[in-house]
Amino acid sequence: MEILYKDKKIRELCEKQAAAEKKLGAACARKLKLRLLALQAATRVSELVAGNPHPLKGDRHGQFALDLAGGWRLVFAPANEPCPTRPDGGVDWSEVTIVSIEYIGDYHD
Repeated sequence: MEILYKDKKIRELCEKQAAAEKKLGAACARKLKLRLLALQAATRVSELVAGNPHPLKGDRHGQFALDLAGGWRLVFAPANEPCPTRPDGGVDWSEVTIVSIEYIGDYHD
């Protein structure tokens, strides 16, 4: 899949191991690297298996999360234009091939 980033700060966390370890800790930075490799290797979101992949609800409706470590999550949104949708209007994750990483953290806080 193609991976985009919401902003420069998130891109740096994802691309620079030292920055990720400083902010997230070694274990979480390692998981982040694994999840990014899985995203790159997958053709579409529905192929993801590691990290408890799941669509989000509420104020994060339309986004998808992968677990990292210690309650932290990697959250992304579809970046296909137009966004693939199901007949009910929800995101058709089986057709999403471009994602934008929106958030890395614990959204439950």
